[in-house]
Amino acid sequence: MIVVRSCLLALTLTNIMMTRIYLLLTGLTYLGLAIWCTVAPETTSRKVGFSLNGDSGASEFMTVYGGLEFGLALILLLPFVRPEMESFSLLSCLLIHGSLVLFRGASLMIYRDFGGFTGRLAVCEWVILLAGLAVYGLSSRSAAPPS
Repeated sequence: MIVVRSCLLALTLTNIMMTRIYLLLTGLTYLGLAIWCTVAPETTSRKVGFSLNGDSGASEFMTVYGGLEFGLALILLLPFVRPEMESFSLLSCLLIHGSLVLFRGASLMIYRDFGGFTGRLAVCEWVILLAGLAVYGLSSRSAAPPS
């Protein structure tokens, strides 16, 4: 019985670390994107096919992309300040990336002429979603009481 409990504890600790690493890497990615969108809105908007109309367009891009991606980074990094928020952050990440993959898939079916950077973003969104589902599945399994 002690061996089983020790194994369950080790599995739980491994899943906690895996979840933390996943949230850390994804959160830092969004933090980097937020900074990039904020300090170089012309460059980042051009990479994704936007053209900014003067200061108003740059302000809007910086606010929506820089601000939103910064907010996502905060949600994903929140468990490093408040560990009890880990499940919230992981579920939020899954909901956000599930939505991104859904809408990206629809847009790629509707709009055929997209650049290489957009394709790389689509791949990253899928990777983040699938990795998140794997982490969520493993953490849910270890959190379930043994039968």
